[in-house]
Amino acid sequence: MIHTAGIDVGTGAVKTVIFAVDGDSSTWLVRRTDRVRQRDPYKLAEESWLAALEEARLKPEDIAYVATTGEGESLTFHTGHFYSMTTHARGAIYLDPESRAALDVGALHGRAIRIDERGKVLSYKMTSQCASGSGQFLENISRYLGIAQDEIGALSKQGDSPEKVSGICAVLAETDVINMVSRGITAANILRGIHSSMADRLTKLLKTVGNVEGSVMMTGGLALDEGLVAAMQEAMAQEKVKLPVRNHPDSIYAGAIGAALWGAYRHHRLAAQSDPAQSDLARAA
Repeated sequence: MIHTAGIDVGTGAVKTVIFAVDGDSSTWLVRRTDRVRQRDPYKLAEESWLAALEEARLKPEDIAYVATTGEGESLTFHTGHFYSMTTHARGAIYLDPESRAALDVGALHGRAIRIDERGKVLSYKMTSQCASGSGQFLENISRYLGIAQDEIGALSKQGDSPEKVSGICAVLAETDVINMVSRGITAANILRGIHSSMADRLTKLLKTVGNVEGSVMMTGGLALDEGLVAAMQEAMAQEKVKLPVRNHPDSIYAGAIGAALWGAYRHHRLAAQSDPAQSDLARAA
């Protein structure tokens, strides 16, 4: 058995996980999320890493592989780095083995990733950073409306006459929202309109990655936004995309999970290269 860690350094939060891995079996020991909130994300990642070790009652030398993803490549204590589309794909499979696509909705962009049963990336497509379909845009709008982030989803679902915003440029979309407020449009209908616009773009994005035969796992910071999930289900039905869209209570950790599990796989491969007797273990990982 070995211990591996995954650290996903995002724009909005740092996610840190530690696993105990024994062949095909993995046990989740620690998970933590630390919001960046204008702090240095790299310093925050190191603090989160040390806190995770303390919670797991482990020392740095007890961790066989520290894998980073997202913006974590510059962390000095990491063993290796994995691209985030790769880690979200592997994390989606861990959270739901029936997943054949991951829809990563983060602070700056959305990304559709088509995957196979092993979590290998087959194709992917990403939105531009200036698009309005992002967590940071939604956070800015909720702040303008005076609404807490954890209230967004439930309030959005109360909207009965949504007003859609510009689906391309975040600046134009914010202007739309200001105009809506001046016209007396309720916050619920504004938020539902934003979610509908985001869902339309994400659904079209998903259609560009090719034929998906399985479920779609939502990952990233907005995966648990119940208003967005509901809007996604509506948009998929309108686009006649007959795929179940799912999330998981741990969807936000998908990137960190994937990093930790790919780290375990790479560790076994490296061990097999240096010791042929370990080859069977590497193949089983």
